[in-house]
Order: sequence, then structure tokens, then C-alpha cells
Amino acid sequence: MKRLGLSVLLIFALVGSLKAQAGGHTLFGDVRVDETQAGGLKPLSLHILLYSESGNLLFRQTVASNGRYRFVDVHNGRYDIVVEVEGIEVARVRVSVNSPFKTDIRQDIELGWRQVSERGQPGVLSVGDTYSRSVEHEALFNKAAKASEKKHYDEAIRLLKKILDSDPGDFPAWVEFGTACFIQKNFEEAENAYLHALKSHPNYPLALISLGRLRIVRKNFDGAVEALSQAVKLQPMSAQANYFLGNAYLQLKLGSKAVPYLNEALRLDPVGMADAHLLLAALYNAKEMKDKAAAEYEMYLKKRPDSPDKKMLKSYIAAHRKT
Repeated sequence: MKRLGLSVLLIFALVGSLKAQAGGHTLFGDVRVDETQAGGLKPLSLHILLYSESGNLLFRQTVASNGRYRFVDVHNGRYDIVVEVEGIEVARVRVSVNSPFKTDIRQDIELGWRQVSERGQPGVLSVGDTYSRSVEHEALFNKAAKASEKKHYDEAIRLLKKILDSDPGDFPAWVEFGTACFIQKNFEEAENAYLHALKSHPNYPLALISLGRLRIVRKNFDGAVEALSQAVKLQPMSAQANYFLGNAYLQLKLGSKAVPYLNEALRLDPVGMADAHLLLAALYNAKEMKDKAAAEYEMYLKKRPDSPDKKMLKSYIAAHRKT
């Protein structure tokens, strides 16, 4: 059976300084979707998320296909713009915001429908991972996404609960519900939500990755390994799944198992997963392999030159760099 998916055909940026605005920078852009290459199921809306360089979710918006997103009050720094469809990440763009005065920054994103193989491909949307809900529930889902975007998580939870009370099989809604609870540090409720999603769709990668990350926070490292191992098996080219699995193994003091996954995360997303260098450096430092730790810190600073720990890391590198 063939599946359809979204794959990034082209990502480009038009970054320029326009008229200064009050309240911080504005980051905006058009999301264009080419639907000429395939028919069948197509998304009516996309979720645009803005993450800080450290991986914290800052904003979330729902836009129509071929619509425009806009994030206001954005401070100087590096960010990841992520495009999701039904909770599946289909595009990630790194953008740098750096201006001495308030300005507009434009980042356009272009996506295209195309057919994928039976097995699917990493980073593309599988029809098996989408969920068909009623018009009423779709409206509630989009309202919940907008509430989360505005950081009104109580409202998002209330709206998602209305969907789930009526349709407990809506696994993307369970993940959204769990993530809102996670952000509010209601970890038990979040884990239960992710488990509900997996009960309806056992091979849902986003639920597995979210569950694994949550279990790391809750220091249930064996449970994290269980969830993340399945996620990596399903999506071996997921940088996030590899990164968190490596992290979980590291917390279990299984460095020999952690290293391959952390290195794979760096291979798949060298900049976005730069924190893996810090984990590897900590491991090597603990093993008295200080020259290798220095090399990891050096690679980290090349990707994160504005790190607040820059001075300390440079001192370590100078003391332990292999000559």
C-alpha cells in the first residue's frame, strides 16, 4: 500500500531589515506547499513551532496551507522553526536573529507533496500517522494549538480534553495533551497521555520520543531506553530519537552504548543536536580522556560560538587540547 508524505523540497530564507517595530523583533514568512506532484490526502493546516537554541518551545501557530506565520517579540539569538503536520515534524529550519534595533526578519519555507515508498522515509509524514477527525473536533484541535501558541496551556488542555472525552482514539490529540501537561510540569498526567496515544497507535514515533524525553526528566532511564529504542527502530534517521536515546544510556552509565547514538544524532543534525558534544565531552572527561573531551568542546563552540559557557570551555580546551 502506498503512502503519501510531506517532504522538504526547498527551504530558503529572505532575511532583511525593514521598519523597526516596538516590542522586539518580528519573525515571519510564507509557507508554500506544492501539491502538483501527488494526489490524495493533503493537510488543510500546518503547525509552525519556534524553538530556542537550547530546545525550549517558545511559540506555536497554526497556519493554512500556503499561509503565513508570524512570531512577535523575538529576541536576538538562534532559533529552530519547525513545521509539523498532525504532530509529525516535516521540516526544520535554523534561523539567526541578530540586530541592534527592532526589525522584521523574514524566513520563507517551501514544501512539496510527493509519494514515498511503502516503508516511508525519515522526516516525512506517513498517512498512517495522521488522524481523521470530525469537523467539530478539527476546529477544537486547531483552537487548542493556538492556545498553546499563546502559552495558554490550561485552555489548550481543556479543549483537547473535550476531543478526547468524545474520541479517546485520537492519538495526535493525546500527544498534544501530554505535551501541554509536560510544559506545566504535570509529569504523571503527561506520561499517561503519551501512553494513551501509544495504546491507539503503538508505532507512533512522536509519542515514543515524547515519552522517552519525559522519562529522562523523571529519571526513569530504563523506561526511556525502552521507548526511545522503539522510536529509533521506527525512525532510524530521527536526530532527536538518537540524541535522547544516547542521553538515556549515558544516565545509566552505559557510555559505550550512548556514544554511537549521540554521534549519529550529530551526523543527522550537526547544528541542531550540538548539545550532544557536551554529553560526549562529559563522558570523556569522566573517563580521563580529556583530549577527546576538549575536541568535543571545540566542535561545540564552533556551532555555538555565543555559548554563555564559552570562557570556561575555552579554558578547558587550552589546558587539554591534544598537541
